[in-house]
Amino acid sequence: MSDAFIYAMNCHCSKCRRTTGSAFKPFAGIERDKLSVTKGEGNLLIFGDGDNHDAHCKACCSLLYSVVNDGALIHVAMGTLVDEPTIRPTAHIFVGSKAPWYTITDNLPQHEELP
Repeated sequence: MSDAFIYAMNCHCSKCRRTTGSAFKPFAGIERDKLSVTKGEGNLLIFGDGDNHDAHCKACCSLLYSVVNDGALIHVAMGTLVDEPTIRPTAHIFVGSKAPWYTITDNLPQHEELP
């Protein structure tokens, strides 16, 4: 079965760096109504409110996804996917606040904030 991701990017904002513990968060965007948790919903740690929050695994604390844009979209942390996604990151966003110790070495477009 194919996934329903509509875009993917690498986010370098301080919030994504903090929640992942890494230089950036590779994420794939999907409409909220196209993603459902089918198992383990009781094992989620939710930080934020219903329409804007991060969901972490209660067992290992890994960031699984972020609900964004007032609940319209979900940004799935690509590192948590079991199956290979149909999409790849197409740009780096929020490079204006990227980790100063990290150098972007690919040729993807870089945006100071959102494109």
